[in-house]
Amino acid sequence: MNSTEKGFLAFDSIFDLFSFTGHHPDAKLSPSRQHPSTFSLSKTGMNIVKAVHGCRGDTVKMTGSARSSSGQRQVSSIKHVKKSVDNMDLGRMNPQHCTRIVVLGAPKVGKTNLLQRFLGKDFKENYEPTREDFYRKLFHIEGETYRVDLLDAAGERDFPAKRRLSILTGDIFLLVFSLDDRESFREVCELLSEIKSAKTKFLKMKTPAKVPVVVCGNKADLGTQQRLVGRSEVLKTLSDDVTYVETSAKNSLGLEILFPTLARLGALPDETSPSRHEIVPILSYQSLCQRGRRHEPSAPCGAVDPLARRPSFTTDLKLVLGSSTKQNKPERCQIQ
Repeated sequence: MNSTEKGFLAFDSIFDLFSFTGHHPDAKLSPSRQHPSTFSLSKTGMNIVKAVHGCRGDTVKMTGSARSSSGQRQVSSIKHVKKSVDNMDLGRMNPQHCTRIVVLGAPKVGKTNLLQRFLGKDFKENYEPTREDFYRKLFHIEGETYRVDLLDAAGERDFPAKRRLSILTGDIFLLVFSLDDRESFREVCELLSEIKSAKTKFLKMKTPAKVPVVVCGNKADLGTQQRLVGRSEVLKTLSDDVTYVETSAKNSLGLEILFPTLARLGALPDETSPSRHEIVPILSYQSLCQRGRRHEPSAPCGAVDPLARRPSFTTDLKLVLGSSTKQNKPERCQIQ
C-alpha cells in the first residue's frame, strides 16, 4: 500500500477517532453553532489528523484556489476588494446570523442553477459538471448583517468521509432530485438517511435527530408524460419533519416557496429571499457595513462575496470538534 492510499484510509476512518460528550438532548443540531463541553484527542489521534492533513494538503490547496466550473468568479470587476468581506465585518456579526446550506444530489438535477437563482443570477441552459462550488452571500437587513454560505458538494459522491465532514458542518440541507429521474430520487432518500444518522451519532442522541432539510423536486416545468416521480409518492416516502418543494430553476416555479423555507429553517429574515432584497455591488455592501448604525437603516440588500472560498479541511474539522483549548476539563479520547 503506498503513502497516498494510507492517507485516504486514515481520512475515511477519522470520524471514528473522536469522543464527544456533554451534549444536552435539546441542543441545536448544527455543530457550527455549538461546541462539545469536553473534548480532546490523544497523541495518536492528533498524529493521524496531522498525517491526513499532510496527505491531503495539495488537494485542499487546489480546491481553495480553483474557480467554479459553473460560473466565473468576477474578481476582476472589483479589484479594490483585497480580501473576503466577511473577514472585515465578522467581528460585528452575530454568530447566530451565520448559516451554511449544504446542497446534495445526483448530477444533472439542477443544483447549480438553483444556487445561481439564490445568488440573483440567470438560469444557464448548458450543463457543466460541478466538482465543488462554494458561494457566500452577505446581507444587510435593518442594520444587521447576515452571512449565508452555500456549499454545492457535488464532487463528494465518491468520497464518503469528505461528505460526512460537509454534513457535520451544515446548518441546513437542500437535497435536490429531478422529477424525470427516479434514480436521483432514490439517491436523495439515501442522503437523507445518511444525514440523520451522522447528526444523531454526533449529538449522541438515542432517537433520530430532527434535521433542517428541504427536499426539492426540480424540473417541474416538464410535462406530465416526462415526469417519473409523482408528488404523492414523494410525500408518502418522506417523513413529516421534511419539507418537500417542487421547483423549476428554468422558469422560477416554486422558488418563492423554496427560498423562504430555507430562510425559516435557518432563522433568517424573510428578506434574505432573492425577491425581497436588492442586489448591490460588493463595494457598496462594504461601505454600508462600515457606516454601521450611524445612519438610518437602508432597504434590505445583498451582495455575493467574490473572494469567498470553501474553508480548508483543517478549518472545517476544527469547526466540528470545537476548540479544545477553551475547555476547562478536557477528557481524553480513549484511543489505544
